[in-house]
Amino acid sequence: MGKMYFMKFIRFYYILKRISFFFFGEKFYKRLNYKWHTLPSRFDVINYLVKKNNYKSYLEIGCNKDDLFSKVFIEKKVGVDPNEGGNVRLTSDSFFNINTDTFDIIFIDGLHIYEQVKRDILNSINILNDKGIILVHDCLPNKIWEQNVPRMNGAWSGDVWKSIVDLRRNKNLDIYTLVADRGIGVILNRSNKNLLSLDIDIKKLRFSDYYYNHEKLMNLISFDDFKELS
Repeated sequence: MGKMYFMKFIRFYYILKRISFFFFGEKFYKRLNYKWHTLPSRFDVINYLVKKNNYKSYLEIGCNKDDLFSKVFIEKKVGVDPNEGGNVRLTSDSFFNINTDTFDIIFIDGLHIYEQVKRDILNSINILNDKGIILVHDCLPNKIWEQNVPRMNGAWSGDVWKSIVDLRRNKNLDIYTLVADRGIGVILNRSNKNLLSLDIDIKKLRFSDYYYNHEKLMNLISFDDFKELS
């Protein structure tokens, strides 16, 4: 009974946030139409990489209820979450401050806010093994409610997409977005093959900018292209 009332409160809270956003937020309601249930899942992507590249170590940032962490089959895995799931009960910042290990594959699905995601990515680069890969979840929101910060929708991508756009301007990182499972950022620690030229304060990018330019901004690839890439 308590859980039912809590869920009703959350829905009411999101409704109030949307009303506030209607008056004070960006007025843009067109939406993309990615049908994620028809595309490869993050489980498919990660286990494909582990098998193909014979990866031995895995780090997951943001484990929630272990929906993913429990399904990754690899020799060594570390899951970091301050609340539940994984096997390390810390924030990502605290973990990176004390960690001395390196990893073959890192999956970032923590706090879905641009600045934090960017920091998680850059910290991950420092502990990535040669020929390793970083994946970032929730990079392709379908509608404005999904990407708004603060959160006002059940399904929430936050503005993770902005971290991908920002770092695509880095000549030393090769970055793509895989069209799968709510958008998976793919980051390789090598020279950028498709440098994004964008002279703007990333925080000022709006959902309408993303909507009209997301193919270019996010450097989209299919799963078949991803297989060739990885």
